[in-house]
Order: sequence, then C-alpha cells, then structure tokens
Amino acid sequence: MVEIWTNSAGLPSAVARRAEAAERAGYDGVTTVDSQNLSGDCYIGLALAATGTSRIKLGTGVTNTFTRHPAVTACAIATVHAVSEGRAFLGIGRGDSALAHLGFSPTPPKRFEDYLTRLQGYLRGEEVPFEAAGNVDALRLANQPTASRIEWLRPGRYPKVPVDVAATGPKVIAAAARHADSITFAVGADPRRIRWGIETARQARAAAGLEEEMPFGAYVNVVVHDDPEVGRRLGEGGVSLFARFSAMHGAAVGPTTDEEKRVMEGIHDAYDMTRHSRAGSPQAGVISSEFAREFGIFGNPAYCIERLQELLALGLQRLVVVGSSAGADAAEAARAEQRFVEEVLPALH
Repeated sequence: MVEIWTNSAGLPSAVARRAEAAERAGYDGVTTVDSQNLSGDCYIGLALAATGTSRIKLGTGVTNTFTRHPAVTACAIATVHAVSEGRAFLGIGRGDSALAHLGFSPTPPKRFEDYLTRLQGYLRGEEVPFEAAGNVDALRLANQPTASRIEWLRPGRYPKVPVDVAATGPKVIAAAARHADSITFAVGADPRRIRWGIETARQARAAAGLEEEMPFGAYVNVVVHDDPEVGRRLGEGGVSLFARFSAMHGAAVGPTTDEEKRVMEGIHDAYDMTRHSRAGSPQAGVISSEFAREFGIFGNPAYCIERLQELLALGLQRLVVVGSSAGADAAEAARAEQRFVEEVLPALH
C-alpha cells in the first residue's frame, strides 16, 4: 500500500492542528521536525497530535543521533506510540540544523550506525550494553544495573516502533539498509537518483546477508501551480534544504547531471543556516529552472500526478510531500496545498 505523508513544524499546538487537518484531508501520515532551536519539542507535538487524531501515523521528520541518548529517543517515541495506540514512526538522520545551531556538523556515518544499533535494541525491549565510557562503578553501589533497558516498555501490546532513516549518501544508505526498518531517500524527485538509492540499499543488504526486501520511500518537493515558475518560487526553500544534503560537504554525491552538480555545490557554497529552508534565501537564489524541473515537481495537477506515479512505479511505498516554504506567499501557498489535497492526493491512493 502506498502512503502519502505531509510535514509540520512549530509549537506543539500547531503540530497538533496540522495533524488533525492532514487526517481530514486524507494523508496517511504527518512528520514534524526535531530542531530544538527552530521549532517546539517534536515529541510533545506528536503526543498532542495523537490525542486529536485517530488514524493518521505520527513521526519525527527527522530526529538525530546527537541531541538525545538512544534510550531517551526510544523512550520518547515509545511514549507517543502508547498514547497514539500504535501510530508512532521514528524518522532519523545524521542531523543538520539541530546540530548546526549547537556548533556541530552531522554525525559521522560509523557513529550513526552504532547509534541505530543501540536504538533498535531499546525499541525491541532488549538489554543494551553500557557504553565503554560509563563510570557508574565510581558510586560503589550495593547493587547496580549491568546493562540498560527501558523497563516500562513491554513488547507485544503494539508492534515495535518502525525506525526509518532519512538517507542521501551511500554510507548512510548502507547503514540504514543493515539496521533500519525502512529508508526514505532525500535525493530529490529524479527517478535516476531514486533508482540509485534503491540499488545501493539492496546491495548493502545482500552483502550483509539480509534477503528480505525492505520498504523504501522518498522526500519530494511538490507544489501544485499552473505556472511552474510560480510553483518553484513557492517551494524553493525546501528544494535548497534537500538539495544541500547531496553536497553536504561540498561535493555532489549520487548520479548527477552537470546542472544538478553545479546547483547542488552552489547551494552548499551559498548556504545561510540562519535562513534555513526559507524562500528568498541566498541558497534558494542558486536554484535554476532546469534544476527545479529535475529535483522537484512543480506544475499543474496532471503533471504532478504523472511525476509522482513515475516514482511510485519504482517500488516506493511512502512519499513525504514537502510543499511551499516558510517565507513564501501565504495565500498562494494555501491555494497550492488545497489543490494538492483535492486534485492530486486522490489519484495517488
């Protein structure tokens, strides 16, 4: 079954209202950002959303491996899972704005993979070995834990919380293929790049002796507008955000055309983190019309349906639709969102 998700951000009350509206509109899930300096707490927002909805899935989009210990992350999302009666979903990545606003770069791939391993252990209700740096022995207790476990988590009442990795580069895709429950590619809407991501993941699973197929999804920038150029301007902040992931350290990764490479690396060089994901930012100004046509989906409803169905035909089971950007014309953005809900979403289910 194909799932179409939307996203949210802001204070928990805004996340809750967005989730309620998304459920009424027919979306299958809603994510909320985890960027502590830019948005309210994601887990409080998801818990509030759980109380006002009954069907829609609720996930982080995405959390990271730096700002919370894996036991804390597991506890938080398992709490949302309990409150929502099994509707929680944990999206995780190496970290971007959350870390940048603390003065750090994204988590290295090896450390990211180690975190995934520990996180999955906690969510399965297992005992997780203490980290080597632990020093609880210094307390000289009469008795003490010898490993870590979320004691209140009792597997079986609900299915385990799915862990989904937002992945762009080959190392993170491979780590996700070995340890996650699913992967949502953040490589744009170009079918060549999606195919590359899927093949990279499948090769990593085969090398690890994992035969079962895993679910794949994609983050896609989509704005419905009869004038593609207007649509591009409405969504340019989100395009700059996701395109930068493909050139996080300056060099483009994955299969790229000359124009894609030029723009991705130009976005990297121009990126102003104080205007992260916003329309009208310096990085958004680097985006060309040609690049937008390849990396995102901007056009009338029929065009958007055709492009999205082309991606689903690759075997994707989940699309997280990222629409108009912060700072874009609010009235135009609202009309574009409504047209997606009324004229595109029904054709995808």
